[in-house]
Formats: sequence, C-alpha cells, structure tokens
Amino acid sequence: MKGIYVLILRMKETKDIRVGKLGRLHFRRGYYSYVGSAQGSAGEKRVTRHFNVAQGNNHTRKWHIDFLLPHSELICAVFSPTEEALECVVAKILSEYCEGLQDFGCSDCQCESHLFFTGGNIMGEASDICKGASGNESIIIYPDM
Repeated sequence: MKGIYVLILRMKETKDIRVGKLGRLHFRRGYYSYVGSAQGSAGEKRVTRHFNVAQGNNHTRKWHIDFLLPHSELICAVFSPTEEALECVVAKILSEYCEGLQDFGCSDCQCESHLFFTGGNIMGEASDICKGASGNESIIIYPDM
C-alpha cells in the first residue's frame, strides 16, 4: 500500500549524533516527527524498514533518519494511504508550528526540513495532518505489531 507517514520518535536525553553528510547534529531531549514517503513499489514496507533500523535489525544507513533511529525510541508511525506524493505538504504544515532541523531528510526536494522537534508527543496532530492532506484515515503502526 502506498502512502505518506510520520515517524514519532523520542530522545530520552540530549545527544550529538553524526548524520551522514550533514555532519554532527545536536538533538535535544524531547519528541521528533519525521515525514516520509512510501510511494515506491514497496509502499508501507518503508515503515517496517525504519522499525528494523531502530531495533538494530538493519544496519544499513541509507537516509538521514537511519542515523537517528538507533539513538531514539521509535514510538509509532502514522501512515495515511495515498497515491499522491504529499510528504512535502505534511512537512510544510508541521513546519508552521514545530521547529525543523535544517536540511534533514529533504535532500530530494525544496523543503527546509522533514524532521521536526516538539516538546511533547504529537501523534494525534500528525494523524490529523496526514488525514487532512490525503483525505484518508491515518493508521497508527507500533513497532511491536
């Protein structure tokens, strides 16, 4: 199934992490929301891949988020089925009230960021944003499912 998703992550402590070509970045304690696209042939399997990286079952570092996942707690993925490439729409909405990390996860588009910091868990808000963008109900996927 194709769609868009938002990974909800929690950093339990402040930490500097090397993120590929972006170099060493400072991550504060709190919650992060990463916007991604599952438009390829594998669709929602992209989310499963992220879960595997977070759990240490996949050591390949292909995207910026792959460097952050092993250092954070992956709370859930908010997934909205859609055939449309709407990840930049969702990122733009999140950027209006969350703090983006410059150039993170958006090397293939014109967005300022696809990773956003918030003090609290915004799973509900992310679900509403994805539903509003796609017109479809969001599905909450937990890593232990």
